[in-house]
Amino acid sequence: MTKLTHLDDAGAAHMVDISAKPATRREAVAEGFIHIASDALQAIADQAVKKGDVLATARIAGIMAAKRTADLIPLCHPLPIDAVSVDLAIEAGGIRATATVATTHGTGVEMEALTAVTTALLTVYDMAKALDRAMRIDTVRLLRKSGGRSGDFVAK
Repeated sequence: MTKLTHLDDAGAAHMVDISAKPATRREAVAEGFIHIASDALQAIADQAVKKGDVLATARIAGIMAAKRTADLIPLCHPLPIDAVSVDLAIEAGGIRATATVATTHGTGVEMEALTAVTTALLTVYDMAKALDRAMRIDTVRLLRKSGGRSGDFVAK
């Protein structure tokens, strides 16, 4: 079994020391989906939601969240984020969020990409909950990552 890096020899949680790791380009892409009733989805598409432009607000929220991930996830390192993009696409039955995050540092940005996607989708829910309280967020996952000692990863 692989040793968990965030646990010390006594099993206590700790922040991993990355000071000896070289700064290399690292990128991660994550996605998620929120299921939305058709009338609420149409209101979002038509920008007819009373709270404002749902997609624009969710995009900004996702970008902000990527930059604040270390404040939310206790053992994440604060990272200099070189780039963040959050794309929201209206599809049949809901909205797909995709986040791409890049850095040149000693650790990856998977958590930042996942946090960006999740926060963007939570923002969609918050802004449209008056239209559909039964919205459902799911399929949040890492699609791919590159860079670092562990190499590239692509989801199947």
